Amino acid sequence: MYNCQSKPSSNSVFAILFRAAHLIFLAFLLSECKQRPLEKLPDIEWQEYLGGPDRNHYSPLNQINKSNLNDLQVAWIYHARDSGQMQFNPIVVNGVLYGISAKLNPFALEASSGKEIWKFSADSTNQTNISRGVAYWEDGNDKRIFFTKNEYLIALSAETGEPITTFGLNGRVSLKSSLGSTAQKKMVISTTPGTIFKDKIIMPIRVSEADDAALGNIQAFNVKTGDLEWSFSTIPNPGSVGYDTWPVNAYKNKDVGAANNWAGMAIDRERGIVFVPTGSSAPDYYGGSRAGSNLFANTLLALDAQTGKRIWHYQMVHHDILDRDLPAPPNLVRVFHNNRSIDAVAQVTKHGYLFLFDRENGNPLFPIEERPVPKSDVPGENAWPTQPIPIKPKPFTRQFFDSNDISPYARNKDELLNIIQKTRYEGPFTPLTRGGSFVFPGLDGGAEWGGAAVDTDGIMYINSNEMVWRLGLGPKFTSELMKDLSIGHQIYSVNCSTCHGLDLSGSPSSGYPSLRNIHSKFSTLTLKEIIVNGKGKMPAFNHLTDFKIDSLIGFLINNPIGKIQNLNLSKKNLDPYPLFFQINLFEKFLDDRGFPAVSPPWGTLNAIDLNTGEYKWRIPFGTYPELIEEGYPITGAESYGGPVVTSSGLVFIAGTKDKKFRAFDKENGELLWETTLPAAGFATPCTYSVNGKQFIVIACGGGKLGAEIGDAIVAFSLPN
Repeated sequence: MYNCQSKPSSNSVFAILFRAAHLIFLAFLLSECKQRPLEKLPDIEWQEYLGGPDRNHYSPLNQINKSNLNDLQVAWIYHARDSGQMQFNPIVVNGVLYGISAKLNPFALEASSGKEIWKFSADSTNQTNISRGVAYWEDGNDKRIFFTKNEYLIALSAETGEPITTFGLNGRVSLKSSLGSTAQKKMVISTTPGTIFKDKIIMPIRVSEADDAALGNIQAFNVKTGDLEWSFSTIPNPGSVGYDTWPVNAYKNKDVGAANNWAGMAIDRERGIVFVPTGSSAPDYYGGSRAGSNLFANTLLALDAQTGKRIWHYQMVHHDILDRDLPAPPNLVRVFHNNRSIDAVAQVTKHGYLFLFDRENGNPLFPIEERPVPKSDVPGENAWPTQPIPIKPKPFTRQFFDSNDISPYARNKDELLNIIQKTRYEGPFTPLTRGGSFVFPGLDGGAEWGGAAVDTDGIMYINSNEMVWRLGLGPKFTSELMKDLSIGHQIYSVNCSTCHGLDLSGSPSSGYPSLRNIHSKFSTLTLKEIIVNGKGKMPAFNHLTDFKIDSLIGFLINNPIGKIQNLNLSKKNLDPYPLFFQINLFEKFLDDRGFPAVSPPWGTLNAIDLNTGEYKWRIPFGTYPELIEEGYPITGAESYGGPVVTSSGLVFIAGTKDKKFRAFDKENGELLWETTLPAAGFATPCTYSVNGKQFIVIACGGGKLGAEIGDAIVAFSLPN
């Protein structure tokens, strides 16, 4: 090395020669750097949903790191050939990447090139669900992929994509297997991959959220035969723990249901414990028919994975009337607490709370207090008087807002202030009322189904939404109440008005379009297909007869401006208590330009030390490009899909409508890299190495929040 402190005279021949030699030397070094191959890695794959049984979204890979991050480039793109929401987290096993398209057709790709190996086209029946991935199982040469479509769990050969005909009936079993006769005409689907334990697959299910909901039993099926191995009743049977927290006949599934796991599970295979977070009981927003605390709804369950027997539980919301489902699989972590190492389980919530328990016995690692919450003013509703609030860590979302928190970017502040003044709000457990109540954090979190990443130091990385919703209750539509309405109007009122409004106006900014003049947008045949099969966030209504569907379409076509007949709301025409109320107001609280009406941040990314319960950092996450163009700072935005963290100190995350895929420094939250995807990546990425090279893959289906749809699965890597 030369001494850069003593430079020759710039006017001398020696100086010119010196500079020339210096430039040649630098060019040589640059050439050597460019030609030097990447250090070859062992194959480290992503063999399960969210990276592993602990659901920690973590990889030990470090080939892609802070020093070369900006050299990332697209390695390959695979087009699934059917566009729409793709929320799946890819898995990679034996050099093969497995995913599932928007129309629920599983596929297998060469993980190194994206070349298609096989793609399975499920039967012609259109799906009623979105899928977040597939599950893999193998025993010697028997290698299987499991996915769901409609009510069925389906097994395919992982090598050929052909159905395993010895599994169930011609390769499929019904997810209604243990739900009783009442479930046979009810919606039962699954959006999240099952959890494998030995020769069992333990399945999440999604059901209706109204009073027609099926039971939410947790079910384990034999991976070879499809036989039902065990079932755990989340609405307990007589004589079981929790039976006295429901009306006496709740277990019979009459007017009460759900308490299902839809978000997925984590499993400690060494201990044989599966950790199952459940959602609310149904109907969601009015609990007059389900008085009690409603165990095991909104509960983290620790079950014996072999038998389905309960080991311990903790209920995080009592008698839920605000759709506070536990939204993501828990994280199985190791923390250092009170001078000892503890295997723990962490559960994030829609409230923005983080609960942390000893994995073996359910003892909380940080204090939790039962605190008084507001009472309901709706007849027949007995809101639970207290709710559990973790004292530490502090919530990763705001817990309160008022008139001082109107967005500084809103142009209709007076109108928004008027709405705040006439809407009930007393904090995060404010019950719904007939005039309208605010729900904050919103119906989509706090935390959402993307869940949290956790590194080996016990630091959790969680993206969070801060969106205000406005909900209200009104009379439940009954035959007596609707006796003067046309048949089509009756069907619309019962099945459609909650989302699209009594007057068909919808709430487009919340994702519920107006149905006025719907005949000018869709043919009668297309309308019927949408009603039967569902579309986007709209579920299928295939339980309606052809006559009822035709009557509904007739009402929509002949009612272009949303003119409705008057309902007779006199007391005598209403059903007697308790089935008295249902949702009649369901919208996001937005300004007149469609931006959130509350002050930013509207979405955040957080790093929480699970050892101490303290925050390392918190930043706004996501942008509204329109506001950026107007010169406003980053506000944060809603996000769907979670982060991935690597040993090289990087946090990768997509999830926002702005189509960005970003990498942050896990130490301080600094944005280090971003790129624009073909469509928004509302999914959790995966990372793996194959043939010595690290890849990062994200599904780009768009479709949520009004984003354009796509069909691309995009892989990034470093140049050779």
